[in-house]
Amino acid sequence: MKRIRVTPRVDWEAKTAAQGLSYSRVDGRLYWDESVAYEFTAAEIEVLETATNALHQLCLQAGQTIIDRGWIDRLGLPAGAAPLIEHSWEADAPSLYGRFDLAYDGTRPPVMLEYNADTPTALVEAAVCQWFWLKDVFPDADQFNSIHERLIAAWKRHAPALPSSSVHLCAMRASLEDNQTILYLADTALNAGLSPLQMAVEDLGWDGQRFVDLDRNPISTLFKLYPWEWLLVDQFGANIPAAPTFWFEPAWKMMFSSKGILPILWELFPGHPNLLPAFFIAPGSLAGNYVRKPLLSREGRNVSIFQNGRPVAETEGPYDTGGYVYQARAETADFDGQRAVLGSWVIDHEAAGIGVREDKALISSNESRFVPHLMR
Repeated sequence: MKRIRVTPRVDWEAKTAAQGLSYSRVDGRLYWDESVAYEFTAAEIEVLETATNALHQLCLQAGQTIIDRGWIDRLGLPAGAAPLIEHSWEADAPSLYGRFDLAYDGTRPPVMLEYNADTPTALVEAAVCQWFWLKDVFPDADQFNSIHERLIAAWKRHAPALPSSSVHLCAMRASLEDNQTILYLADTALNAGLSPLQMAVEDLGWDGQRFVDLDRNPISTLFKLYPWEWLLVDQFGANIPAAPTFWFEPAWKMMFSSKGILPILWELFPGHPNLLPAFFIAPGSLAGNYVRKPLLSREGRNVSIFQNGRPVAETEGPYDTGGYVYQARAETADFDGQRAVLGSWVIDHEAAGIGVREDKALISSNESRFVPHLMR
């Protein structure tokens, strides 16, 4: 695993914009950065793929245990979550995608930082932009990236179970990244033979029997890039159990999007090489060196890093009103002061590719730069 210097393409900004990455700069700061790249060997990619598949299977095993032992209340989810989770789990409701955030330096085993199981982003850049970058800059190299093809295949595989070919996809109106993500997902659904319709989550309505769009068309299948824990407490959240709606991602994904899955995984699989020690209460075994994360948080907000019991880095945000988990600090790859976090994608229950985010800060955020990768 190496971080290499690369000459950016002259027209990189126009190319990435045409590919759907209309946010290559965020508030004037570079987000897509192709002046560098991460180079992996085939053996390192195999390690990442194997670890991702193993972690996903551990989560599925933990999910069954959570259901069997009545542990849903340990996850800090809103009231009403448990029956939805249990129903979707027992129905084996299909999942489209998710993203593990991993710490890996090419030497030690990859370890799970968290699982973005419900509303993962950084998809357009991982699935599309870095692939076309590779073809332009390193045409003879390879890349761990079958995300696009596997998304189309997943839609095709799940299509017979859907109520109709119509699929609504929604995100918050103000989020450019989220809307570009669902626009891309709509394209993959279209390529799979479905009929996608894009909408704002704010326009989701209820006609007394079912969810509808602004034209009062019934929403039979809804892909929502909007967290379940927000949906449940919104205006029409109480109607979800009665709605004949097919949901992507399914309600059971709430079990894994809560950071409560981290101590539960460590409790069930202590010492697993791809897990970090994690607890609901900061234990003495971590010697005051740990990361504190809210049970329900996003984009690296309200995270604190402690060393010898004192905070050395922390971020602000709106997620400081619930419980926390305490996870051992991971050794992330550090190149010239840049710390890399690998987003490893799971499409239809199988590892499908990676994206690399890097930052000088100890805590990654949605502003951490996306850097392409290659394999040789």
